[in-house]
Amino acid sequence: MHASDKSLSEVHESVKVPEKQNRWRTFMSFIGPAYLVSVGYMDPGNWATDIAGGSKFGYSLIWVLLMSNLMALLLQSLAARLGVVKGWDLAQASRQQFGQWANFSLYAFAEIAIAACDLAEIIGMAIGLNLLFHLPLLYGILITAFDTFLLLLLINKGIRKLELFIVSMVSIIGLSFIAQLFIVKPDSIEIMKGFVPSALSGDALYIAIGIIGATVMPHNLYLHSSLVQTRKFRKDNAGIKAALRYNFFDLSIALNLAFFVNAAILILAASAFFTNGFNQISDIKDAHIMLNSLFGSLAPTLFAIALICSGQSSTITGTLAGQIVMEGYLNLRISPWLRRTITRLIAIIPAIFTILYYGEEKLGALLILSQVILSLQLGFAIVPLIHFTSNKKIMGEFAINKTIKYLAWLVAIIIISLNVKLVLEEISSFIDGLSDSYRWLEIPVLSLVLFAALLLLYIIFQPLIIKFTQKTYLPHGSASRIEKIESFTYNKIAITLDFSDNDKASIQHALAVGGTDAEYLLIHIVESVAATRYGGEVMDNESLEDLYNINQYKKNLVELGYKAETMLGYGRRAKNIAEISKEHNIELLVMGAHGHAALKDFIFGSTVDAVRHLVSIPVLVVRV
Repeated sequence: MHASDKSLSEVHESVKVPEKQNRWRTFMSFIGPAYLVSVGYMDPGNWATDIAGGSKFGYSLIWVLLMSNLMALLLQSLAARLGVVKGWDLAQASRQQFGQWANFSLYAFAEIAIAACDLAEIIGMAIGLNLLFHLPLLYGILITAFDTFLLLLLINKGIRKLELFIVSMVSIIGLSFIAQLFIVKPDSIEIMKGFVPSALSGDALYIAIGIIGATVMPHNLYLHSSLVQTRKFRKDNAGIKAALRYNFFDLSIALNLAFFVNAAILILAASAFFTNGFNQISDIKDAHIMLNSLFGSLAPTLFAIALICSGQSSTITGTLAGQIVMEGYLNLRISPWLRRTITRLIAIIPAIFTILYYGEEKLGALLILSQVILSLQLGFAIVPLIHFTSNKKIMGEFAINKTIKYLAWLVAIIIISLNVKLVLEEISSFIDGLSDSYRWLEIPVLSLVLFAALLLLYIIFQPLIIKFTQKTYLPHGSASRIEKIESFTYNKIAITLDFSDNDKASIQHALAVGGTDAEYLLIHIVESVAATRYGGEVMDNESLEDLYNINQYKKNLVELGYKAETMLGYGRRAKNIAEISKEHNIELLVMGAHGHAALKDFIFGSTVDAVRHLVSIPVLVVRV
């Protein structure tokens, strides 16, 4: 696999594992990926299902949380194994095995799962801001549209900085719930009874599936298989075995912390609400209000702080997962800020619609629904993962043994069976509740369910029938063979100028390419308000100064024996530069680049990138 096809290529193998045999330093170098994964196990969606389960059924669903955590530990370890051994994320591996139609369908389902996850995080963070600062929920949701740019800032600083931020958020969440448990004083005997499995049906089954969906998240499997590749370690057998061992330690610690947080939320709800007769608390806002009335202001304040930290940290991992599935399944790489903006908008739109159309009180129900949607997507991620990690042709000696394989398939059967039961119940209820004017909805709903069932059967049996054949995919195509070297002579060269110290380098590079035989066109774009509005008709002070300066450059070049002309443009830089280049049949465009970082590009604009997409001639970019 080539460097350009690496998962999360901007941070791939960016953390070096120490070569010397210092176990503590080696272990610390592997710490991080599992904590990024763990925040998905304690996001606001978990809060909604845990609160609903604790308030309605007391401590009796703690065993579901424990079972979910054990499932998560098994499945996440398989995802890590795939990434460590093969250097593939789950989406890339699926692209190798399945047909194009199936990969596109799996991508669509993965995007739905990520949107559902992001929806929970947006709602949770908006509720947290509302509880702590009394900010209206609609404004809180709109604010979350911008926090995705925090990810861009953090990942540009390196994956370790991102991991440190996440660990700090997780620490705040954990400490907040430890303090809250001391305040509510739960019954330890009842907690122990909650670890004993009990039968599930009706609302208990619905909430249990929501808990599983909120705990074992499909997008985390894609994420973890990618994040473990940020570590640079020896790729021999000993190095891979050590990496698998340290990643499992990292995962065990992180997921146990996540289990503690989830159990603390459920125990908090059981202690505060169920034991006091409040059995219908499923909304995060209601839980906050009841905590305030029962235990004073400290517990609800800690509750809101933890909620904000949970939403903020979870949204970062969700947007990363979105990038991974798009690049992996579709072999499509787009600008990171655009990718993360799309992910965020997909989740924001239904949240805003719910508030405007149904009212804020329906957000709690939307949260739980998002977790059930997540659970329904699990089979489409789990089944391929088990196939790949148990295939000796793919994994070699690192393929999972039969015991782990059977356990993994048992987990898959449990999850898929629960989901099938839930889907049948929900569809039956949905169809029975349709009025005559909406009966037409039966066909598209049943068609979608049938397609999902056929897709699931396909990914279960296709790897058993069709042997795995490794393919090579490159986001930007393959290298072409160069038979002979052609020489190029540029007769018409344009140079963009901004009358700064950087112009000298741009002009010198252009002259070095074209020599005295070429014709040079010096271009400057006047950007004053008047110039933007009136174009060449304006003769304000800025335009006159620019005209004088560009003619000074022309005079200087003519004195040195070069042929030079000038051209002023007015208004938008990129558009005018492209138009002038076309009008004058320019063969090479030379532009100076200032090396702006993400924030400066956002503020000042990135002319070079914009021009490159508007012209069909070579562009020589001079870093000055």
